[in-house]
Amino acid sequence: MSFSHDLGLTLPELILAGSAMLLLVWGAFAPRAGAPFTAASILALAAAAIAAANGPMGRGFAGGMVADQASAFAKVAIYAASAVCIPLGQRWFERRGVRNFEFPILILLAALGMGMMTSAGDLISLYVGVELQSLALYVLAAMHRDNARASEAGLKYFVLGALSSGLLLYGASLIYGFAGSTLFTDIAGAVQGGADTGVLFGLVFLICGLAFKVSAAPFHMWTPDVYEGAPTPVVAFFAAAPKLAAMVLFARVLAEGFAGAVAQWSQVLVLIALASVAVGAFAGLAQKNLKRLWAYSSIANVGYAILGLAAGGAEGVQAMLVFMVLYMIDVTGFFACLAALSRDGRDMETIEDMAGLFKERPAIALAMTAFSLSALGLPPFSGFWAKFYVFKAALNAGLVVPAVIGLVGSVVAAYYYLRLIKVMWFDPAKGPTDAPPVEARAIALVLALFSFPVVMGALAYLDPLAHAAAAAFGLA
Repeated sequence: MSFSHDLGLTLPELILAGSAMLLLVWGAFAPRAGAPFTAASILALAAAAIAAANGPMGRGFAGGMVADQASAFAKVAIYAASAVCIPLGQRWFERRGVRNFEFPILILLAALGMGMMTSAGDLISLYVGVELQSLALYVLAAMHRDNARASEAGLKYFVLGALSSGLLLYGASLIYGFAGSTLFTDIAGAVQGGADTGVLFGLVFLICGLAFKVSAAPFHMWTPDVYEGAPTPVVAFFAAAPKLAAMVLFARVLAEGFAGAVAQWSQVLVLIALASVAVGAFAGLAQKNLKRLWAYSSIANVGYAILGLAAGGAEGVQAMLVFMVLYMIDVTGFFACLAALSRDGRDMETIEDMAGLFKERPAIALAMTAFSLSALGLPPFSGFWAKFYVFKAALNAGLVVPAVIGLVGSVVAAYYYLRLIKVMWFDPAKGPTDAPPVEARAIALVLALFSFPVVMGALAYLDPLAHAAAAAFGLA
């Protein structure tokens, strides 16, 4: 293949990288550009999404980068979620007297890394994509520099992220040493009859490193503290797009590189999935801070997504993709609600702060109720359909006991969602809330409408797109 063909495959990444550099120069000379700067960053993400959806397909750079239906599906969803978080974050920082022109640039750089993750064709591009995303996220976590909790969150995320990077590198080096190549297609040939001990050890370390990126138990220790300390719009970004990128990377590594060892790695994924569901369900019961509560909720939901992936076939990958897209919408909407709420200039982050919210802000209370019921898995909200896909794939793959345990975990977690709804609707209000910013309120309400009823029609389009994306991995 020619070099121009290779560049064509990476057009979305080139758009984001070039836009980030131009915006950096613009911001350095005009740090108070405001709305035009925000609009330009959103347009860059829109252009990258269009390029991903309509660009050429194939492999480039000697197999190191892959452009297929799976990467196109993931990039469009990732760039859309990233674009939503830019106005949400810019307005949130402005209300607190913080003007950070770097915020949209860091979102673009993180989206660039996530795009590389979804298109990784070998262990080298995998690591470059993961680190490019992670470095931007470390800075975003500590973006509110005058807030001690935000600085602490960024430092914790960085230190534990370095540990996960070490696990990734060690696992990659073991796989390269025993398989003789970094390309996923070559590794697949080396493990066609099952992975030997050396490759299996490397794969376990690689899975552990990736499990950290999606905050799956027992590699979740950073999630509650980072979610609680980081700025709310940054948490909205953390909880959505990076998790989809890591899950697609998970699927690509396992499906393309280790398809011959499904029986081995599926056992590891089942254990991680069940541990995540248990930790998320039971630890969430004791939480009073809503950001920590939804951190544990995200751990449990990642467990459901991994359970779909553990099914080991195209149906499981399809279920995981549908689940992650629907989950991204719910979690972004919930944190948009939190970003819209304050009382006397103080963020409303605890369950007690939400007392009587329905009387004060009925629209936002209804949106939060919809997101909570969806996360609970109540039909006909989007969360129900997400879990339906996952449990169906698990049952069809013979994972009956894990599916039942996952269902029990969902029932346990229902307690803290219902407790929040009860407090919002029936407890006496603690005082008037501040006027919510237009951007956060609009995002929350639009996403709540998607959770129900728009999802009923959207599934007719999402299902075949996820099916085509899953088929690109070549699993039966």
